[in-house]
Amino acid sequence: MHWMKDGAYTGEVSPEMLIGVGCSYVIIGHSERRQYFGETDDTVNAKLKAAIAAGLKAIVCLGEVLEERESGATEDVLRRQTSRALREIAADDAAKFVIAYEPVWAIGTGRTATPDIAADAHRIIRAILYGGSVKPDNAKGLLNHEEIDGALVGGASLIPEYFAEIVKY
Repeated sequence: MHWMKDGAYTGEVSPEMLIGVGCSYVIIGHSERRQYFGETDDTVNAKLKAAIAAGLKAIVCLGEVLEERESGATEDVLRRQTSRALREIAADDAAKFVIAYEPVWAIGTGRTATPDIAADAHRIIRAILYGGSVKPDNAKGLLNHEEIDGALVGGASLIPEYFAEIVKY
């Protein structure tokens, strides 16, 4: 899927075209798109925004190549891919997409990610901090939710009383 609604993007498909033929899901950031078509973390982000705006449920693929796994860079790669893919995506839109861990090194190679490897990757992805306007009145609900692993506190950290209240949770 291309991120633009329409225009001269030969070989690409717009979100509206996908909806027009009955699609409700779209895969974004698949390793083959990254490898063969130069899709980047930034284009993944643009496509995710377009999919959400169009009402498509996006499946965002993240994963490292063999060289990155063997060099110990898996965590850095997954953190980079996750943070860039989700840049400027509103918390309210989180239910409109899913993240798929796609270890590139295991695709068509005969290698398989063990449950422990996959679980480690999921923990890395899920440990990304929530940073959407954390305040004393919403911190307890956010930080006590099992899917939220922490918070990036912005302006509220500048007010000692607010920050002290947030830290309690």
